[in-house]
Amino acid sequence: QVQVVESGGGLVQAGGSLRLSCVASGSIFSINAMGWYRQAPGKQRELVAHIARSSSTTYADSVKGRFIISRDNAGNTVYLQMNSLKPEDTAVYYCKVSIYGDDYWGQGTQVAVSS
Repeated sequence: QVQVVESGGGLVQAGGSLRLSCVASGSIFSINAMGWYRQAPGKQRELVAHIARSSSTTYADSVKGRFIISRDNAGNTVYLQMNSLKPEDTAVYYCKVSIYGDDYWGQGTQVAVSS
């Protein structure tokens, strides 16, 4: 069993910052990659940022230069530092952990940005 738990969401004013955390636990022998996705009301879930085991990163164009994804040395915790937040960043943010081709999702954490 693999458990994925996100935290750090909340309400912030435009221009503010938030830091999301995601911890994977359980039967995690080798995490291939971790990523953050988001889903706004009425929209499809989309990739926000991704970090591979090699530490290479990928960002959605809409967040480049504002968000930073990072991972702890143990490799089972991933962070998303979100700066210069905009109202359009409002969404439920989900963490995905990929292990040997299987994906595990957290329950999500709400981020709301007021204008």
